[in-house]
Amino acid sequence: MQRLLSLRLRLLLQPPALLLLLVAALGPPGSAGLEPISTTIAIGAASALTGYLSSPRFYCAFVECCPGEEERPNGTALRLNLDNKLFGQHLAKDVILKAVTGFVNNPNPKKPLALSLHGWAGTGKNFVSQIVAENIHKAGLKSKYVHLFLSTLHFPHDHQIALYKEQLQKWIRGNVSACAKSVFIFDEMDKLHPGLIDAIKPFLDYYEQIDGVSYRRAIFIFLSNAGGDLITRVTLDFWRNGQDREEIQLKDLEPVLSVGVFNNKNSGLWHSSLIDRNLIDYFVPFLPLEYKHVKMCIRAEIVSRGNPVDESVVQKVANEMTFFPKDERIYSNKGCKTVQTKLDLVDI
Repeated sequence: MQRLLSLRLRLLLQPPALLLLLVAALGPPGSAGLEPISTTIAIGAASALTGYLSSPRFYCAFVECCPGEEERPNGTALRLNLDNKLFGQHLAKDVILKAVTGFVNNPNPKKPLALSLHGWAGTGKNFVSQIVAENIHKAGLKSKYVHLFLSTLHFPHDHQIALYKEQLQKWIRGNVSACAKSVFIFDEMDKLHPGLIDAIKPFLDYYEQIDGVSYRRAIFIFLSNAGGDLITRVTLDFWRNGQDREEIQLKDLEPVLSVGVFNNKNSGLWHSSLIDRNLIDYFVPFLPLEYKHVKMCIRAEIVSRGNPVDESVVQKVANEMTFFPKDERIYSNKGCKTVQTKLDLVDI
């Protein structure tokens, strides 16, 4: 339906076609329809109207357009989204907010923004990638300028890596040519064949243009469970030393995370030139979620379903979750990943 509307608009808004239709309807100057001066005024008005109707502002009200250079995402909206949807991740919130707002407000970035998000399942990595996408393009993951790659779906066979590399380069080149502010999300990086992601290295480097195309406005986001054990170890050490998780700083995790992922043979970033050449701007750690954070996720899910929050229900669902280590039972095994399905089994 949207494509049909787009086609009709393009046909309708062609200035020569609109003017010819108007002249034909009015009849020739001097006819019984209108006097010559009236015809001239009418054609002038039609020309002005055509200019308005064919303007990007009018056209983009009906179809999705790539954001222009003057369009800047709302930093306040990004902060509110992170506050409302991401729980227990003070480091991720701070890094993502500063990295994204700083990048989009930079009039002359030297390279694309590359974020690598790491942590166990259910800690909020997908939420964050969705929030960032929505902040750049209103349609979010549904936008034609946001591209999601799933390793097991799009790159399943290790004997076709050469083909995948070629296809990936063509895909990125074509989409950035269509919209400089394209967003590329690579999920399941821990399942990606080592060496494959190096195909995009030229697009992340400090080049002003490659074959006439600039990639400096694009955003690349990598999601991975790799490094989750390192993050959990540091977080657990803080807890056992009596320190709050909010005391954990990026410097406590980012160096060991980048080295750990680089040397992890089960990671798509194993010995990757993206790390070796320092082309990933931030390694963002997602901490394991505690019992109180799981309860926050449950409340948010109940509200999203349009129901009032019942603390007895929140408690019941939270108690259905499993936690580790075995003795301390501090962190949720699956983060908030199974909250929706657990809540489906409870009468609200």
